[in-house]
Amino acid sequence: MISNVRKSPSVPDDTTMQDRVMRKVALRLIPFLALAYFLNYLDRTNIGFAKLTMSEDLGLTDTMYGLASGLFFIGYVFFEVPSNLALNRFGARRWIARIMVSWGLVAALMAFVPSATWLYIARIALGIAEAGFFPGVILYLTWWFPRAMRVRLTGIFMLALPISQALGAPLSGAIVQYADGFLGLAGWQVLFLVQGIPTVLLGIVAWFYLTDRPRQAQWLTTPEREWLDTTMTAEQAGTPEGHGSARQSLRDPKVWALGVIYFGLGYGLFALSFFLPTIVAGFAETFDTSFSVFETGLIVAVPFTAGAIAMFFWSRHSDRKNERVWHVFFPMLLAAVSIPVALYMHSPMAAMVVISITAIGIFAAFPVFWYLPSSFLTGAGAAAGIALVNTVGATAGLAAPYMTGWLLDLTGNSRAGLWVVGAVMLAAALVLLALKNQLRAAEYSRNQ
Repeated sequence: MISNVRKSPSVPDDTTMQDRVMRKVALRLIPFLALAYFLNYLDRTNIGFAKLTMSEDLGLTDTMYGLASGLFFIGYVFFEVPSNLALNRFGARRWIARIMVSWGLVAALMAFVPSATWLYIARIALGIAEAGFFPGVILYLTWWFPRAMRVRLTGIFMLALPISQALGAPLSGAIVQYADGFLGLAGWQVLFLVQGIPTVLLGIVAWFYLTDRPRQAQWLTTPEREWLDTTMTAEQAGTPEGHGSARQSLRDPKVWALGVIYFGLGYGLFALSFFLPTIVAGFAETFDTSFSVFETGLIVAVPFTAGAIAMFFWSRHSDRKNERVWHVFFPMLLAAVSIPVALYMHSPMAAMVVISITAIGIFAAFPVFWYLPSSFLTGAGAAAGIALVNTVGATAGLAAPYMTGWLLDLTGNSRAGLWVVGAVMLAAALVLLALKNQLRAAEYSRNQ
């Protein structure tokens, strides 16, 4: 009888195979991709520390700085979807390497911009060069990790985002302050140069290191490759019919709604990333304190460290509970209601505690959010849909820095800008609440 048949000890059961393969894949891919994402976000946002001395050299007002920060997203937005479709067609190895080398070169050459106009041009070029990296990696992870563990592993990969700020803020501050005059360059010029070159080098490594699909992974044994390829193929086949087409995906209202939600999440992130150094520097006037550029970097690192810890544990909690929507909604709500009151506190420490609570909400929501589009999209539809969500969300990168900088120039303080951040995030959280039943219906349909 079947019940009396014992498996050969030499044939591992599915659980043993899954644990072994997922451990190998995670150790191979996640650290490398996380390092690339670390450099990605560092190169994108180090302008926040460059501003502290660059503004005087180039004659930038806060509005001009906000525009320069946001112009990155002009090219980024227009090239996101084509870039992700190209990655799906040509393979992650070639395309991610191409993206990294090109954005690293532009990031390093920003050290030599002679005027505000050239800074604007360089930021647009940086966005074009970088377009497709983040949604490409999110798509790439759907080729390697089953849904049941994807949020947890995506969360580990995305730890690079807050860590890039937690480590990058004091590092950037130290370079701007202490490397001033090195090779005859200003500190902000050295910052762009030394943080752009490592990206180029890692991009070259990516060409040889990454593997496009499980069936090509020579670093897995033949049974491991076959198990993973079969598992991922079966999972992709279980996605509801019609969502594997790029055209269908781009027409799906749920995809656009997720883009609106991501816009709100990104608005909070970009406002913090680009203006937190300015907010901390503004403590001198608000609270009669004084910090050096390096000390400002250490203070800025605190909220991002708190966000990294929250991201790690909250993504694991989402996988353990197998719940996604509320794990995005509640952190977004926390961030929305906390950020506007930060600068009404009566001390720098109290203000940073509230800003840290905001960072916890923003970063906890990020990895869980990216489960949502992959729950009902696959193939070319996933490539287009994930890129579209990121594209709509990325427009926050233009809106948030410009609006925050304009309000800072208009009012003379950051309070009005932070109220706008809270309102935008609250509106996005309410859109998610309205979309909840549709997302759950799509999840239910997929599991049938």
